[in-house]
Amino acid sequence: MPRRFALIGTGARAEMFVTAITASPHDLVAISDPNQHRMNVHNDWLRAAGHSPVPGYVSLPELLAREKVDTVVVTSVDDTHAGHIVTALEAGCDVITEKPMTVDVAGCRAILDAIDRTGGTVSVAFNYRFNPLHEQVRSLLASGAIGEIGSVHFEWLLDVRHGADYFRRWHRDKEHSGGLLVHKAGHHFDLVNWWLGAAPVSVFASGQLFFYGPDGARHGYARPYDRVHGSPAAADDPFALHLDANPRLQALYLDAEKDDGYQRDLNVFAPGVTIEDDMAVLVKYDTGATMTYHLTAYAPWEGYRLMVNGSKGRLELEVVESDHVSPVAAGELKGAAVHGVVENPEQGRRTLTLRTYWEPPVEVPIPAYEKGGHGGADSRMTSVLLGTAVDPLERSATARDGALALLTGLAANESLRTGAPVRVDDLLSLPAPRKG
Repeated sequence: MPRRFALIGTGARAEMFVTAITASPHDLVAISDPNQHRMNVHNDWLRAAGHSPVPGYVSLPELLAREKVDTVVVTSVDDTHAGHIVTALEAGCDVITEKPMTVDVAGCRAILDAIDRTGGTVSVAFNYRFNPLHEQVRSLLASGAIGEIGSVHFEWLLDVRHGADYFRRWHRDKEHSGGLLVHKAGHHFDLVNWWLGAAPVSVFASGQLFFYGPDGARHGYARPYDRVHGSPAAADDPFALHLDANPRLQALYLDAEKDDGYQRDLNVFAPGVTIEDDMAVLVKYDTGATMTYHLTAYAPWEGYRLMVNGSKGRLELEVVESDHVSPVAAGELKGAAVHGVVENPEQGRRTLTLRTYWEPPVEVPIPAYEKGGHGGADSRMTSVLLGTAVDPLERSATARDGALALLTGLAANESLRTGAPVRVDDLLSLPAPRKG
């Protein structure tokens, strides 16, 4: 049956959900954002696409009081997620939220309590689960291709275009984003939980702010400006994002500054960075498996390496999304950061290798990338979350899944603070997964 959707948070990520809802049998009935200009931009896009504009509300409670809504989609700043999710659940709505589900233990507890209290559902938008390549890895591991899994190594590299973008916007403040171990690595922690059918038990982490921020000026890349727009020193800076060079970003952010003062184009070496850019994590799971994980946010190329060791052999995955950063494109956003609107100019490749004992390695054929954001994962995910496609691989992430990924990152952050291992249950003990 058609459902009535509302969306709160009208930044760049919201466009994916707006497009999906308006292309479905469902109805987008309202949007909410503290920035009126940004809501006007989304209504302009709706008109341009042949759809009717929808009411915009600065206040989500006012929206829910005036509009009949079945499901609320949350794409706002990360530290606001918990409040919006609880408000929607208490109004009798279900929720689809962008990852991370929230940024702290208190918010996670509030969401889980609200679900128990209201009987509502919360789905977390982990689009990496919907990448055909990641589905293939899960199928191979579930089939027993390498036997019982003993350990995982996961290395994630953000290049100096994509990685830099987390240091010029609100993500640079850990209070708002939880840091990259919550906002970004939560994707990867969730993937490993899903692949292994496991839950994290204990986490140890070490990390630093090495490249970006004021101290990163010692590496010789810093220019003397606070934000890019209107700064001559930023004209040829490869780390500068020129909002006025991208019509979508200008409409969403530069032209919207008059409403709230938010600047999307800060100098990545300017003061105010409270997140890390180089992190190592060791996770122990309830299955007995372990994972070593490393995230680098200042690499010369972008992609990831995965090695899974089992009792029958080893599965290796290497994905090169961009083999280098072209100087001419360094100041632009990575294609994924504008969700399929801009494609990467550099070359990439993907290899999946199965190595079993006593046998030569086998190169596993892998599916081609599909059109759209994140290799087609975005459209596949929204189809399932909106109920217009079936989900035989159980890719939809529940609130418990969101909590497990979040708690891995929060335990890592606590370990960074204390220098000691952290038991996940000491942060928040989760109920067992529901059967059926």
